[in-house]
Amino acid sequence: MADGSTYVPRLRTLYDTEIRPALKQEFGYTNDMQIPRLDKIVLNMGVGEAVADTKKIKSAHDDLMMIAGQKPVINKARKSIATFKLRDGMAIGVKVTLRGARMYDFLDRLIMIALPRVRDFRGIRGKNLDGNGNFAMGLKEHIVFPEVDYDQVDEIRGMDIVICTTASTDAEAKALLKKFNMPFTN
Repeated sequence: MADGSTYVPRLRTLYDTEIRPALKQEFGYTNDMQIPRLDKIVLNMGVGEAVADTKKIKSAHDDLMMIAGQKPVINKARKSIATFKLRDGMAIGVKVTLRGARMYDFLDRLIMIALPRVRDFRGIRGKNLDGNGNFAMGLKEHIVFPEVDYDQVDEIRGMDIVICTTASTDAEAKALLKKFNMPFTN
């Protein structure tokens, strides 16, 4: 910014002013470092059809870069599998890890813009937690994000979204995400 101040995302401000005190009271934490917070968000796109056509991985890379706002890493196969015509070192997916301001901005866009645009959306199942405070979900269409131009997309792909928190239990993680207005059904 021109005046030298740093950008603070809307959800980060919400976390600092409202969510942290509410969680501290709800769970009775004695130390501020016990309060759960967002650690990172990992976005992943598997591109299995890249085995036959290597241009597909470039397209998925560009789409994920538009969604995340940062350059994704291309995942390569670790071993050869003849039935899938897959060789060791072949590009089969892209992923990106978001932290800091980009993480909060992405979560804001996911909750406020992308999820309501999902066809027949009725909410997210609250059982998608892994027992260690991490939440995982999948989207069938990556075009729900406004950054992706529908006319420029060659193929609609699904993507995985993993929200990692510092919470030690599922109940703490779910409470944290609910305070961020994550639309859980139960």
